[in-house]
Formats: sequence, C-alpha cells, structure tokens
Amino acid sequence: MIYLDHAATSWPKPAEVIKAMTDVLEGAGGNPGRSGHRVSIAAARVIYDTREEISRFFGVSDPLRVIFTGNATHAINLALIGMLKPGDHVVTSSMEHNAVMRPLRRLEKKGIRLSMAPCASDGSLDVEDVTNVLTSDTRLVVLTHASNVVGTLLPVAEVAVIAHRAGALLLVDAAQTAGVIPIDMTAMGIDLLAFTGHKELQGPPGIGGLVIAESIDIAQIDPLICGGTGSRSESEEQPEDLPDKFESGTANLAGIAGLGAGLRRIQDIGIEEARAHLKTLARALIDGLSALPEITVYGTLDPDRSVAVVSFTVTGRRVSEIGLRLDEEYGILSRVGLHCAPAAHRTIGSFPEGTVRLAPGVFTTMDDIQQAIQAIGRIIRS
Repeated sequence: MIYLDHAATSWPKPAEVIKAMTDVLEGAGGNPGRSGHRVSIAAARVIYDTREEISRFFGVSDPLRVIFTGNATHAINLALIGMLKPGDHVVTSSMEHNAVMRPLRRLEKKGIRLSMAPCASDGSLDVEDVTNVLTSDTRLVVLTHASNVVGTLLPVAEVAVIAHRAGALLLVDAAQTAGVIPIDMTAMGIDLLAFTGHKELQGPPGIGGLVIAESIDIAQIDPLICGGTGSRSESEEQPEDLPDKFESGTANLAGIAGLGAGLRRIQDIGIEEARAHLKTLARALIDGLSALPEITVYGTLDPDRSVAVVSFTVTGRRVSEIGLRLDEEYGILSRVGLHCAPAAHRTIGSFPEGTVRLAPGVFTTMDDIQQAIQAIGRIIRS
C-alpha cells in the first residue's frame, strides 16, 4: 500500500504516538483538574506539558493561550462564533475549506457581513485584493494558510499587516501547514491560529486547538460551550480565566498525549528537513504528472509556493474512476472529489467534478511517488 492522502490525515501514526497514548491511559488515566489524587495530577501534567510544547512551537509565550479542541474545525467555530456579532464585517478568500465557509455562511444569515477576496486560478492571493475589500469596520480576516486542494500558500504575514492597519484581527486556518511550515504567530502577526493534530503534526484524530495571541483580550471571545472545568466549582457561571473559559468537559487526555508525542517526532526530524523532503516529492510528482498526456495539474506548480498537495484531472475520465483504480489495482490511496472545499474548486475551475488529490507525507519515499506516477500513466493508457 502507498498512502498519499496525508492532507486528509497522516497515516500510519509514528510508534511514539501510539505508545504515548497507551502509556497515559495505563498510567495517568485520571480526570485532570477534577481530583487531587496522583493519577489526576499525572494527567494534568501531561496536558500542561503538551500545552507548553504547542505554545513554543507556534511562538506564543503563554501556554494557557493554547486552547485544546476536537480539531481545527472546532477551533475555527470557537473563534468565529465566539467573536462575531451581527453587523460585523468579515473578509475571507475564495480558497477556503468548508470549515471556514459553513460557519461564515451561517453567521451571514444572522447578520454578519461577508466579503470574499478572489484568488487566482492557481489558488494564489494578491494582497491588494484583500485591501480592496477591507473597510473601516472590518472585524476579522480569515485565511487558510495553505489550500487543502492545491497546496498553494497564502500570504498570511502580509495580510496581517494590512488587516491590523485597518483595525481588524487575523484568524489563520493552519490545518495543512502545522508541522511542515514554520509558524511563529508573533513574528507573522497572527492573532488566532486554528490547528489540527491528526495531519502533519502526526497526532491522532480528535485533537486540535486554537492558539490565542497575547494581544487578544479574551473578553472579546465567548465560549462555544459551557460546563464543568474543574475550577471555580462553587460558581454556576463559566470561568473567565484561561484555558478554562474555553475548555469545558473532560479533556481528550489520550489525544493530547498523542499530539505531544507527534509534535516531538516532527521536531526530532526537523521542520526544515521535513519541508525540504516534501518539496522534493512534490516537484517529482508535479513534473511526472505534467509529462503524462491528457492530464491537467492544478495550482502554482511551484513547491516553494505550496505544501505537498497536488491535484489533477484526466481529460475524458471521471476522478472517481482514477481514484478507484489507483486503490484497487495498485494499492495507491488518494482522495477524489471536492475535498470539502467547493469555493476552492470554483476558483481553480474544477467544480463540480473536483480533482484527484495526491498528498505525500514526511515518511513518503521517492519510490512511492515514482510508483504512483507510473500507475497513473498505465491507467491513462488503458
């Protein structure tokens, strides 16, 4: 089997991740913050240690500003629904995942005003097109860091400058970049960062987070859910301190332990080394596919301007046929269709059929890529 669906989730998980999850359930399985006994304290220590590691990884000095959520979608909803009120103006791009578009469309029906900065057909975004839709009352700019359809990187640091100049905040969806692109929130001017653990951070599904910059007054954000936190139990009002304000209910202890182990694995590899490896694989994939007849490869075709996500179509062939044959005949796993991002597919011109998406990971080899290219060539010729 050759797994080329890392943009959906990384697999297989490193042995360290599985071990960390097993170890914490066997040796520290208490409910963190709810009791004073040893296994509760051990569980709380695992969570806080991971919180510290995440804060350092993303360039935030206060680990309490790392809010654990179920995934990036949960984190994005916390930021959008928690911050935006009727009458607020929001700017986003035409390459966004439905994790951004669906809550924004829901909020639009409740009175927010939404403007979309148009991206080019390769998924790239001109900062000037963001400037053109900003207004004096723009509350928030929401951008994906990299497209989950074509991998194109958006200029989040440059947009942060113009957003702040207009008095707006910047929320970045880092689902496709956390773990493969260095992210320093302070240096890049990112106010809110949504990430997921199960992609290139190598963690398990069911864990992610929202990182809130020190510049943000947390009073601006309402909790998405309220309930027990293990703190201030004498009060029936939700606590206002971090992270408890946004972390009601029992934490995903095993998921957090796995996330911490995945993060350490990536740091052992080195994020720059991982990035270089993935750029090499993406270059080979783009060049190999582009040389085949009847294939259209989407995006910038430049690994320096994208993450390792490559989408293509074959003239006269349905993407579902290509994906099925890759799986059944060659054991090569891809993803086909619209990838939960219809706006992006409209932008690149592949709606409503979508594309075949190949997304290598840090443990993918060059031999895997060459086998995939050869298999696609055989499918086209047959």
